Amino acid sequence: MVQTTLIIPTAGQGLYEFTAKARAFVGETGLETGLLTVFVRHTSASLLIQENADPDVRSDLEAFFARLVPPADDPKMSYLAHRLEGPDDMPAHIKSALTQVSLSIPIGGGQLMLGTWQGLYLFEHRDQPHRRHVVMHISQ
Repeated sequence: MVQTTLIIPTAGQGLYEFTAKARAFVGETGLETGLLTVFVRHTSASLLIQENADPDVRSDLEAFFARLVPPADDPKMSYLAHRLEGPDDMPAHIKSALTQVSLSIPIGGGQLMLGTWQGLYLFEHRDQPHRRHVVMHISQ
């Protein structure tokens, strides 16, 4: 088994692609087959496999989640109790709960078996910049 941790700097809410780094990690191992597990070590960020060709997909997803879960200071969110860390914190936890913190991608022929337009993304749900830790682990 092989493991590494990526540190992905973010500049606020949005999708941050890290497919190339995951491909490089898999390539460096020399393994032909296996399973890459990717895990984000935070409760206000998540992971997605999503289209990486058209940037409109990313902006539409960001707009959808902003509309689905607005900041805590929005009147629609008045029921929220957790507000100590700012108006983006509890909504970030909700967005993380609606998505995923772990992904599994098969490895075949020494490569990630992603589809043609699929990419790996860290989905940052907080407004402020962060340094997110993403663990990549390969099992055979």
